[in-house]
Amino acid sequence: MKRAIFRLLPGIVMLAGVLLPAVADAGTRELRVCADPNNLPFSNKAEQGFENKIVDLIANDLGATVKYTWWAQRRGFVRHTLYAVKCDLWPGIASRAEMAAPTQPYYRSTYVFVTRADRHLAITSFDDPRLHKLKIGVEMVGYDAQNTPPTHALARRGITRNVQGFLIFGDYRQPNPPSAIIKAVADGKIDVAIAWGPLAGYFAAKESVPLTVTPVKPEQDGPQFPMTFAISMGTRRGDNALAREIDRELTRNKKRIDAILAAYHVPMLPEYPGPAAIISPPSQPETKAAK
Repeated sequence: MKRAIFRLLPGIVMLAGVLLPAVADAGTRELRVCADPNNLPFSNKAEQGFENKIVDLIANDLGATVKYTWWAQRRGFVRHTLYAVKCDLWPGIASRAEMAAPTQPYYRSTYVFVTRADRHLAITSFDDPRLHKLKIGVEMVGYDAQNTPPTHALARRGITRNVQGFLIFGDYRQPNPPSAIIKAVADGKIDVAIAWGPLAGYFAAKESVPLTVTPVKPEQDGPQFPMTFAISMGTRRGDNALAREIDRELTRNKKRIDAILAAYHVPMLPEYPGPAAIISPPSQPETKAAK
């Protein structure tokens, strides 16, 4: 994003011709999917994430079986999966991602404030003066000094000394490493977390302490820091046949997809923006990931 945090790869390997989905046996189609094995609520190896469920829905319509290429969604993810032609479909990318050819969006979400309900803080804006004193948790990528848009929004307002970073990737040996920032709110270690909505909504609903999840305002903090993102699936550039199929399935199954997202407590904005955000949310690798 800005040279930026999470700015998406400007160059992409161009593959000649149309790469058709793989066929396992005569008459049996495979839908080959790139996914992270430990990245709830998006995906995991037990196929418990909402991206797993949406992929199953699409595969069923296509009469295909799903074959996953599991790879931690960090540096090198695209190079080792989509570019290596080990898989053909990558769910959950920003809708103007340049490292893949995005389908139409299937949801739009936002960064959110997360607080304990019993504190009655009702934080809704980066301009709330209490943010200068409250202990704030923010998501951080953890390499190349890359930070998320809320971190920059706080810094623009001089809010830095009371901010604690939580690594998005975390300790990959543990289940659900991104959940630590939400647990810190529930445990009272921080007063407010600012986190990507799908992650925050999912883990907040699992805490025993009631938490309040509120979309951040403004939605666009300066020209380079949008807080909302339209999300698509990605195919390799040139794989037009698969892209068209996935677009049709996303349209046909919109109500069922919305129901899946709601069941995972994904904060969904009511309409897609005109130009989709050019910055990826924190579930995705940043610029150098494919190098």
